[in-house]
Amino acid sequence: MFQKSVVMSMADSDRDDDRARASMTRGERIRAAARTLRTPRTASWIAGETEVSIKTAQKYLDQLVEDTVLRKIEQGDQTLYCVDQLMATYREVAALQREHDREELTASLESMRTKITDWKMSYGVETPGELRASIADLDDANEIEERRNIASEWEHLADRIPVVRAALNEYDWATDRDSIFA
Repeated sequence: MFQKSVVMSMADSDRDDDRARASMTRGERIRAAARTLRTPRTASWIAGETEVSIKTAQKYLDQLVEDTVLRKIEQGDQTLYCVDQLMATYREVAALQREHDREELTASLESMRTKITDWKMSYGVETPGELRASIADLDDANEIEERRNIASEWEHLADRIPVVRAALNEYDWATDRDSIFA
């Protein structure tokens, strides 16, 4: 019964996604798809994913390049598009500065660093890779899953720390600049 309800729920979710997608304009579909790119893709691939012509995809993708949301990469005879990670990081830093005060950012940074330090001490490792490698010595499925989850979270936190640190480093400068226009 549980499995059947999960499958039915997934089917309902798929229908909801289809309805939402059908209500989106071509440009909205392309923008939504482009912002989730994990690897560089061609306009043709994005056109196929969003059910638009290649010409339409190129038009909107080039707009996103102009808006510094995407980067355009020439690779051989192909033009690929990918998320502009530098600009995405700048936007994320700005969002953190606008949504959190300095104390919240400091507490968040401290919490992340404490978790990583605790994992290093608890498992006797220095990196998430070492924690993953330690799974080879285990038989308990629960412990294996726990270490995998912790390694994933550790990698995520390690990626977040520089972003939060950047938000803190430039907090005064950014809030001064932001208040000029308020």
